Amino acid sequence: MQELFESQNRVLEKVNLDFKRSLYEALPWDERAIMLMGARGTGKSTIFLQHLKENFKADEALYITLDDIYFKQHTLVDTARTFLQNGGKLLLMDEVHKYPDWSREIKNIYDLMPNLKMLFTGSSILELQRSNADLSRRVLNYYLPELSFREFLGIKYGLKLPKYTLEEVLANHVEIAKDLKTKLENPLVFFKEYLKSGAYPFFKETNLVDIRLKQTVNLIIDTDIPNAIPVEFSTLSQLKKLLYIIAQSVPFKPNITKLAEQVGTARPKLYEMLKMLEAAKLIYGLHHSSTNITVLNKPEKIFLHNTNLLYVFSENQPEMGTIRETFFINMLESAGHKVNYTEKGDFTINNKWTFEVGGRNKTQKQISGISNAFLALDEIEYGYGNSVPLWLLGFMY
Repeated sequence: MQELFESQNRVLEKVNLDFKRSLYEALPWDERAIMLMGARGTGKSTIFLQHLKENFKADEALYITLDDIYFKQHTLVDTARTFLQNGGKLLLMDEVHKYPDWSREIKNIYDLMPNLKMLFTGSSILELQRSNADLSRRVLNYYLPELSFREFLGIKYGLKLPKYTLEEVLANHVEIAKDLKTKLENPLVFFKEYLKSGAYPFFKETNLVDIRLKQTVNLIIDTDIPNAIPVEFSTLSQLKKLLYIIAQSVPFKPNITKLAEQVGTARPKLYEMLKMLEAAKLIYGLHHSSTNITVLNKPEKIFLHNTNLLYVFSENQPEMGTIRETFFINMLESAGHKVNYTEKGDFTINNKWTFEVGGRNKTQKQISGISNAFLALDEIEYGYGNSVPLWLLGFMY
């Protein structure tokens, strides 16, 4: 076990406590078991490591990665038992989906070692997996999205800016923009940077964010998906082809028969592949609010999951309209709102608000006569009436 503590110490040396993500304050740290899911690269491990570094002595907590070669000869249960017997209080397990039968062993630890708290991270793909062990009564699940515009500014530039609810933004966007402008002189300049390379905290480690993001997507498809759910090897290359096809024509209006032919698979398999990419947080499937979503429901439109993916995987410069709409969906969904397709306007939110997204010259024409309708406009620092600056929607978490 000594080697595990040595590895932990090397990792903790690099953990910075200056900025914590919005979810950090919301997690119920006193609970016995918390699972944090999300796409690779969003910073799940960092949140838990910050908690460990800030609240525990060196020998009271243990951080382990479950793809470590150590677990070729040791079980998770035995490791937890030895740690507990030596005064351990918190076991932090990274990437549980890479450990065979992880859910059953975590269940055993929970039931047999009530004095040991557990934090563990896993791929978003686990949402598709039906575990044999019932963890629902034992473990609290949380999801970590990509960085918001606010979090990007906090991590990269050290700006500690407040967050606002959607209701607050819609009601008081002029006053909020004025307040933020006292600390953020040129928000549109920073906003353009965020759209291109600010959704993942890679910028802390490298200037080659696009290369790092491509590598991350390959790891998600080649490693995370097959580690989490049964999938044939041939399906992995088809998933990459499907993602590429979608990226070249987002927002993508899927013709399932034609798309299946392009990818080289059958229609039912294509539906499954779309769900895999959506669970991996690589795409969004946009549905009508009245749609009862199942695996075989075709989305009205498909978007890439965030604007950074757009810049990396589009062969040409992404269209500005698509960039804006992708940002809008990503921020609203990540803040816990339900975004749906609508015939009039671009999106409905929580079946309550209608939004049209566009540039500074977008008119009210497409939302005229609709109650609770708003314009989310790019290229403006301040809004007016029901016209809200698009960048402000990046301050909801």
